[in-house]
Amino acid sequence: MNMAPDPTPKPRNSYELVGHRLQRIISSPRVQRTQLVEVSRRDDESPEAWHQVIQDIGDTAGIRVEHLEGGAVRIGWREYCDA
Repeated sequence: MNMAPDPTPKPRNSYELVGHRLQRIISSPRVQRTQLVEVSRRDDESPEAWHQVIQDIGDTAGIRVEHLEGGAVRIGWREYCDA
């Protein structure tokens, strides 16, 4: 039996796992409408990977990242689209 390769490769490391989870959340239709989301690191995610992904998102032009109490972050981009 010939098995076709999976079109979306599986994440291999903690950074990719965190990145894929946040990508799924940010790309959801509800979040795209509000252009704002609050997220927290899960217990099974590496703190180092979490901080690196959040830093990389924050370094993206047009994205605002606010650090909230308890380690959560608010990611938004609405003000940049309305300008």
